[in-house]
Formats: sequence, C-alpha cells, structure tokens
Amino acid sequence: MRLSSMADYAVIVMSAAARHCGTCSLIESAGGRRARISAAQLAAETGLPTPTVQKLVSKLTAAGLMRTSRGVGGGLRLARPPSAISLADIVEAVDGPIALTTCMDRVKSDCTLEQSCHVKSHWPQVNAAVRGALAQVALTQLVEEV
Repeated sequence: MRLSSMADYAVIVMSAAARHCGTCSLIESAGGRRARISAAQLAAETGLPTPTVQKLVSKLTAAGLMRTSRGVGGGLRLARPPSAISLADIVEAVDGPIALTTCMDRVKSDCTLEQSCHVKSHWPQVNAAVRGALAQVALTQLVEEV
C-alpha cells in the first residue's frame, strides 16, 4: 500500500502549517490572534510548487482541516488543534475514503471477478483496520522532532 503523491504532500503541508499555526489554538480561544501562514510561505518551506500547495489547501479547506481568510492579517491556519487532526483525516481529504481495493468503490470498480469473488465481503474489515491505524496518528506526532 502506498499513499498517493498528493496525500503525501498534504501531510507535509499540514505538518508545516501545524508548526506555524497549530500551537496557537489556546491563544486564539483566549482572545489572542492565531498565527497564520500563506500558501506561498508553505510552498517555500516545503519545497512544493505553489500551485500544488494551493490545490491542496483548497481540498484541506473543503474537508474542514484548514481555514483561510483574506485581507490584511489573512492567510491559512488549521481549523482545529493538531491533536484533533489525524493522518486518516488528511489522507481522506485528498484521496477520499480509505479503500485498499477498487471493488469497494461503487463508481470506479472495474473488477472482472467481482461477481464470483469470495473475499470482497472481508475488505470492509481490512479497510477499517487500516483507517483505524491511520486515525491513531495525530498531526502533533508528525510535527514532533525525533
């Protein structure tokens, strides 16, 4: 199993955003301003092309993982504390539901064995186990220095 490049890049972008903005959630709730970062700054820090970062920010925002604001003092920030964002959340924001086989996708399934397959009924359990493992990894863990 391998993450798509975009899911991998999304993890990198979210980790960078967490390093800049994630520790500020308590300050914001106490009436302070939360640190923000721009897509261009994220691109420069991560080495990813700005258009790629902008595309990822759009998906991450749509999934409720990031917030954007325009104007003076605007920019990007995490929508919730990094401890409340899991690796599964990030992967699903970019790639959709975690599924190891295409037969579980009703729209994209092109398996010729689907009608006679004896293991298809077991894939939801496997998918849930993989998702559960990814859900156990919080964004804060990805930001910690090793």
